[in-house]
Amino acid sequence: MGLIKDIYSVSFYEKLGQAVAEVHPSFNKQKFIEAVYEGDFAQKEWKERMKHTTIVFHQFMPENFTEAISLIDKTIQKLKNKFTEGNLAFIFFADYIEIYGIDDFKTSAKAFVSITQFISCEFAVRPFILKYKEKMIDEMIKWSLHENHHVRRLASEGSRPRLPWAMAIPFLKKDPASILPILENLKNDPSEYVRRSVANNLNDIAKDNPQIVLEIASKWKGCSKETDAIIKHGSRTLLKQGHPEILSHYGLESTNIELSSFEIKTPIVKIGDYLQFQFHLNNKNPEPKNIRLEYAVHYKKAKGHLAKKVFKISEKSYQPNQLIKVERNQSFKLITTRVFHIGNHQLSIIINGKESEVLEFELID
Repeated sequence: MGLIKDIYSVSFYEKLGQAVAEVHPSFNKQKFIEAVYEGDFAQKEWKERMKHTTIVFHQFMPENFTEAISLIDKTIQKLKNKFTEGNLAFIFFADYIEIYGIDDFKTSAKAFVSITQFISCEFAVRPFILKYKEKMIDEMIKWSLHENHHVRRLASEGSRPRLPWAMAIPFLKKDPASILPILENLKNDPSEYVRRSVANNLNDIAKDNPQIVLEIASKWKGCSKETDAIIKHGSRTLLKQGHPEILSHYGLESTNIELSSFEIKTPIVKIGDYLQFQFHLNNKNPEPKNIRLEYAVHYKKAKGHLAKKVFKISEKSYQPNQLIKVERNQSFKLITTRVFHIGNHQLSIIINGKESEVLEFELID
């Protein structure tokens, strides 16, 4: 598997340049490619290459933004015969709108609708939300009723208060009321792709405004199995936090559910190995109970404090007096998204939001 930055290859620029030249005869494909590869292109990472492509591409396009977008639209029609939909390399088209269209709201709004049907624009739309606020959100509410599912998804995904890898939207983190009509319009969307985005938006909202999500969960409950799934996925942070109201919403009570024989089998764990642990669980209620079963690793951080991360094991119904044994391995293999620190860590079991006693283990080099 190649590096992601290598999606920007000579072959890519050849096909792109040929498609542009077919709709823009004065476009010099060879000079464009030469300009792309000038300087330190080889040392650039993928996002740097994407930004560089946007800037160089702009140098070969009309100064007038409306004319440039018209040519991009025509180019995309040509490219659809050469590339599959959603090819990541073309995210520079969205970046083009973000950089060169920020002062032309009307043209950019139309361009988002067109271009997101070829390559997603959820990152590029966010500076427009910050600049135009309600004006942009009103436009996105209209998008939520669009016939194309990519446009409807852009309405939800682009308006997420905390979209990962993107700039946050502080005023939406503080008060997401203006984007709730988007989610309302999409709660029964026929596309799972769109519904999952609605759930992710709700989960973002829950991190700053849990009560709003709890109210939506109550309002939407039972509308359809699809809407129930949105609520469940959108409440995942609240469930991991053991929020009492969401636990009650799903009937997740911890009364008479017994944890026993909780044991860490590897009290000393070497970085690169696995933490091994086990426990028994018994539903001592006279009726079946839904049990959400999780465990928390309290990781030691660089400054010596512990930070809890919750991992789900299962969520299912247990019969009266059903006793089960659970065994799990937690990896401490080195990965790019987590740094491990040697020393004492902790482990706990969480049953329907209620955390057990913690056991300690030591992580060593």
